[in-house]
Amino acid sequence: MSALPASPAPRRELDSRPGRSCPLAYRYSPRVFRREPEVRAETIYVAGGLYGNVEALLALVDLVEREHAALVFNGDFHWFDVDPADFERIDAAVARFPALRGNVETEIAHDDAQAGCGCAYPADVSDAEVSRSNEILERLRATACEFPGRRARLRELPMHLVAEVGGARFGIVHGDAASLAGWGFAHDRLGSPSHQAWLESAFRESGMDAFASTHTCLPAYRQVAGGVVANNGAAGMPNFAGTRFGLATRISVRPCDPETRVLGIACKGVHLDAVRVDYDHEAWTARFLRSWPAASPAHASYFRRITEGPRLPLP
Repeated sequence: MSALPASPAPRRELDSRPGRSCPLAYRYSPRVFRREPEVRAETIYVAGGLYGNVEALLALVDLVEREHAALVFNGDFHWFDVDPADFERIDAAVARFPALRGNVETEIAHDDAQAGCGCAYPADVSDAEVSRSNEILERLRATACEFPGRRARLRELPMHLVAEVGGARFGIVHGDAASLAGWGFAHDRLGSPSHQAWLESAFRESGMDAFASTHTCLPAYRQVAGGVVANNGAAGMPNFAGTRFGLATRISVRPCDPETRVLGIACKGVHLDAVRVDYDHEAWTARFLRSWPAASPAHASYFRRITEGPRLPLP
């Protein structure tokens, strides 16, 4: 097995506090991707970070069905959906498609609270933010416990898939090439010169041409040492300042509709594009506020992003 570390990380990430730690069970060798693909298609949409946004789910499925494409959910499709009806609606829809478990699904499917939200947050995320995420997770776990059958299904979801499109091989992950909650494909790390050796090793050992990821909440579509990374950021929240749409990664032998494409990159003649998930913002905001009013942990951490987007400028 590979000696590649779980992911390059500041020292503080290695502490054992809930929300900061990365459980050993989250980790895997990049060599696990050297296998036959589970998904083969001419067009695959990869959607991570839906975060319980019912309106984004409806928009995404409509987008995929209009193109008769495949769809893979790569984790954290639950998060804000603490209302039992919303939780069941999200889970039932996702169950129709191939899916990975993110740290959210992994943690709500078990009773052990040692990892908190399981995000393995880096040092630049405040302790207050981490604490609020742990609170959100506990409330969501209480909802999930009302659905033991669905909870059992979440436990059985894989941590990674291999896809083939147009002869190119793609590792579909939640975090990175070595951990379910890895930050190795984060927007700010991909351009770091010190990070390139880790990336090159990850691609060499995995045999992948590209990875499609999410987890880190900001999008990045980059040619890096050894291959290509397509991180969609979040399907269920805005990803750029002043916007109100989510993103999914479209992997296809055919070019993307320019009306939906935000940015992208090519890999061995295959298109990897960030496409808009244009959901009903007003309906989603009202739904969010019913579960997470002012002063709640999710409101404190996420409401500004939901209404204004993050600071990242639109390309």
